[in-house]
Amino acid sequence: MAEPKTFDWLNPFASVDLNFSEKADGIKGWAIAHRDAIQPIKRSLEGFIVSVEKGLQAVPPMVMLALIVLIAWQAAGRRVAILVGVCLLVLGFLSPAAWGLAMTTLAIVVASVIACAIIGLPLGVLAGKSDRFESVIRPVLDTMQTIPAFVYLVPVVMLVGIGNVSGVLVTIIFALPPLVRLTSLGIRGVNAGVVEAARAFGATPRQILFKVELPLATPTILAGLNQTIMLSLSMVVIASMIAVKGLGNEVLRAMGRLDAGKAIIGGLGIVMLAIVLDRITQGLGRSGRDRGHLPWWQTGPVGVVAKLFRRPD
Repeated sequence: MAEPKTFDWLNPFASVDLNFSEKADGIKGWAIAHRDAIQPIKRSLEGFIVSVEKGLQAVPPMVMLALIVLIAWQAAGRRVAILVGVCLLVLGFLSPAAWGLAMTTLAIVVASVIACAIIGLPLGVLAGKSDRFESVIRPVLDTMQTIPAFVYLVPVVMLVGIGNVSGVLVTIIFALPPLVRLTSLGIRGVNAGVVEAARAFGATPRQILFKVELPLATPTILAGLNQTIMLSLSMVVIASMIAVKGLGNEVLRAMGRLDAGKAIIGGLGIVMLAIVLDRITQGLGRSGRDRGHLPWWQTGPVGVVAKLFRRPD
């Protein structure tokens, strides 16, 4: 018989076993028992991801490059559009397969960011309006930001299985907190005097939110969206461990084979994609002064087309 352990006051941690790991392993049983309930959500999310990917892959590369450059020009100006065009050309010439892999990665990022926006914006607005809700959600966001991504890969795979859907779910967990935090910060940072003036003129709470607070908080919210996009891209390599395709999977395969060339191609592709998305989202937050005090429809390619069809005075 094994001798019972005596309690050591100087090292109580070795004397007491709470069997926490065995209790936590119950998550596996719960995930298996509820896997069928999550299947409709999985199919819907998978259908959305596949639709986005097919749409991106169906457009010829040069046409897609031109569209992204035009979007960058409209959002951030000519200089950024030139930079975006150069980055996309570099990305396309990295290897014959690089563009297709980049579009797959972009589909995963787009699906993740849209889901983060649908979830994060209402939570951020609610946190900005309610101190009680903000105090409740803050530790949850802290946990989501600090817990290693590998920890929640296991329960997500058990619940959903491997594939792009699991990759989107773990990306949402990883990339959601900045959007919620900065949306809340933007709402709380609105000048109280402006809100009181709107209320004095008879504006309803909904009108104050959509016509005063959200427009004034837009730069901060867009900064949160930018951080969410960057975190989504940083997650693609980790997500590739659960069979998520794209540039991240290329990096993972290269690591397994010690293939420095493919690793560099995958890494540079992610960097080029990150620069493109970062510059475009930063451009969306430009102030009126940066646009020459002109409305958006009078700048960029839209402004050029509008001038062509403008009737002479």
